[in-house]
Amino acid sequence: MTGAQPSAPLPRWGIVSTIKAPVAAILGFAAHHLDLGAHRIFVYLDDDNRAAHGILKAHPKLRPMLTDDAYWAALGMKRRAKHQSRQFENARHAYGRAGDLDWLAHIDVDEFLLPGAGTIAAQLAALPAGCFCARVRPIEALAQATPDQPLYAKACALDRGKRTRQTERLYPDYGAHLNGGFLSHVAGKLFYRTGVADLKVNIHNITVGEVQNPGQQEMTGTELLHCHAKSWEAFIAAFHYRLEKGSYRSELKPNRPVDHGGLTLHEMFKAIHDADGEGGLRHFHEQVCTATPAHLAALEAEGLLRRPTLDLRAAVARHFPDV
Repeated sequence: MTGAQPSAPLPRWGIVSTIKAPVAAILGFAAHHLDLGAHRIFVYLDDDNRAAHGILKAHPKLRPMLTDDAYWAALGMKRRAKHQSRQFENARHAYGRAGDLDWLAHIDVDEFLLPGAGTIAAQLAALPAGCFCARVRPIEALAQATPDQPLYAKACALDRGKRTRQTERLYPDYGAHLNGGFLSHVAGKLFYRTGVADLKVNIHNITVGEVQNPGQQEMTGTELLHCHAKSWEAFIAAFHYRLEKGSYRSELKPNRPVDHGGLTLHEMFKAIHDADGEGGLRHFHEQVCTATPAHLAALEAEGLLRRPTLDLRAAVARHFPDV
């Protein structure tokens, strides 16, 4: 009588991120994902953050890279002007270094994976062999209405029609121009298999040869918490950069067609700012981005309220005890 066959080892997964942020934010991001079982985290420092580089380099599972002139020269190119282009190049570079991983995810420093049902490794192990990528859907953190308030976030429906109806009910002043009530992406991010010939990474998709997202599955057991506008101060500090070069830039598409009254986020925010200045933007932030009692109740009624747990201070203490 033979004994039970040993179970296959769980897949190893990692993260690549292009980061320009304070040291504390970088350590929180890294520590949170180390807690979840990340085997490797590639951090491409988008500025000359040598303090962060030194701390990260001392950790055996972290691979920090200073993306200085020497780095870009070694890639045979000049530093890309757009940060989105730098993200693509860094993700490609990390893919070539990910030989000890089975899966890699390209996420940002203000995004945090939150597995619910089982570990991330177990969820990846359950995917079929023909799945080259698994999509993690986002939830967007809400700004605190009071200093002692716990963290809340909002989700959005996967079905586009339902999402549109819910958004217009939740945000009557602005919902026509918002996708799911989110200021950031609703597409989420991908885990993608390593070691695949001709695989190219974009921010929200991959291509293998000429095929986009081959065998894509929904990774329903995990959500991606995006801390896009976690306070009014953070929102207004980033506003003008995002309006010109970031997630509110003019070339992004509107939520609905222009001939149906659609405005891009760039057009909507510019109209609010031109008409009412920062006061108008503050009204928008309170209605759409803040965890007021009325907002929380409305989200709860739609089944879109989330109560994520995120203790970055404790995670940093575990993984960087000497900092």
